[in-house]
Amino acid sequence: MIRFIEDPEEKRKISRGILESLTEWFEVEESREQYIRESADQPFWAYIGDDGYDGFLCLKQTGKETMELSVMGVRKECHRKGVGRSLFAAAKDYASMHGYEFIQVKTVRTGMYEDYDITNAFYRSLGFRELEVLPDYWDESNPCQIYIMSLKSAINTIATRHSYRGRFTSEAVPEEDLITIAKAGIDAPSGCNKQTTDVVIVNDPEVLGRIKEVLDPPVASTAPAMIVVLTRMIYAYRDRCFAVQDYSAAIENMLLAIVELGYQSCWYEGHITDEDRICDKIASVLNVPDEYDVVCILPVGKAAEGFHAPSKRPLSERVRFNSWS
Repeated sequence: MIRFIEDPEEKRKISRGILESLTEWFEVEESREQYIRESADQPFWAYIGDDGYDGFLCLKQTGKETMELSVMGVRKECHRKGVGRSLFAAAKDYASMHGYEFIQVKTVRTGMYEDYDITNAFYRSLGFRELEVLPDYWDESNPCQIYIMSLKSAINTIATRHSYRGRFTSEAVPEEDLITIAKAGIDAPSGCNKQTTDVVIVNDPEVLGRIKEVLDPPVASTAPAMIVVLTRMIYAYRDRCFAVQDYSAAIENMLLAIVELGYQSCWYEGHITDEDRICDKIASVLNVPDEYDVVCILPVGKAAEGFHAPSKRPLSERVRFNSWS
């Protein structure tokens, strides 16, 4: 289980217990003590196993757009058991949610020491890429290799997007960002190019308030903006209509754009299209023409609460080559 630690003394205690068991990587006492000392003031995640803490990870800001994996330690008996990957997934979610564009990590260049070669292979498997080597950053026996990961690439945005149902800050979403999100939606593919999906951007507080009044039970009550998704029945050929596929693709595009721009959201469809037909009330507020149906709302805003990725079944259980077996 991943836990976000906030108490400075607890951070120091966890980091000391783990780093002092990893002297192959943290043999220099002065450096080790510095990691322990600095961990108290950094975003800090710990992995709790059956017998206590199995690992931890700290981030620190190194630039306006960049977070650095400051230090990570996993007990040797827990290597290759997914502890490090779980810790990094939580940290990457945090960096993405807070609008950072890059994560970097400094290590010793591959080819110098076997232990660090294993560590570097782990970083590359996470998706880090080599940026540059600084031979004199530490000393000639320990040339510094910098790895970098973009949080704004399509693959990373897909991996870090999760539904957010918490509170939003009051910070307004700029109109140009809302237009960018909407454009991502209408740029999605549609069956036979029938373009059955339209959207209404809602950022007027009065109109937004009227929509929130009809949401029962209430959701997204603190969102400063909202995208309302509309669909209409247009037959592609004979009796075939791909409106559901069209608006689903458009919604996913917009969810990814929302995260890439540093905001959060959640796909609310069933909540408004159930038997109470809240969608029709929203349509009335927005003066939507009769030939359209409201099918989804996407709140848009900056997250005011922390959240972590839900657990997923392993890729090996869900992806196969060439046949089921």
